Amino acid sequence: MADVVSKQKRSEMMAGIRGKDTKPELIIRRGLHAMGYRFRIHRRDLPGNPDIVLPKYRAVIFVHGCFWHGHDCHLFKWPKTREDFWRAKIGANRKRDREVRDASRNIGWRQLDVWECALKGKSCLSVPDALEQVDRWLKSDSPRDELRGA
Repeated sequence: MADVVSKQKRSEMMAGIRGKDTKPELIIRRGLHAMGYRFRIHRRDLPGNPDIVLPKYRAVIFVHGCFWHGHDCHLFKWPKTREDFWRAKIGANRKRDREVRDASRNIGWRQLDVWECALKGKSCLSVPDALEQVDRWLKSDSPRDELRGA
């Protein structure tokens, strides 16, 4: 199936997709700050440049887009065009996520993955519920967890 927009328009649309300061990331950051948590963002000295770093809790939080990381939820569907490209791209993202997870654990950092579907879509959690789960995880000893839609 041919693309429904021109090559130039598709390029403009793809260029507008952000990797940092996404809406789900800002929701989590604002909520954590309002709850009294203090953190750093996008620390380059840690594996994967985590979206949120809480040194006091030795914890990092990654806020993942369901499409870009191939999450198994209603927000992810394999594209119908350029299938080989997208399978390689999303497969590489998944592989890098596993490597980052292992590297973080090996240097003693706890990791929480917050999926876009936890904050958006038909099965999303309410923002207070999502933040409560993040708060509960931060106060626990759990080395790893993920927050996903219901």
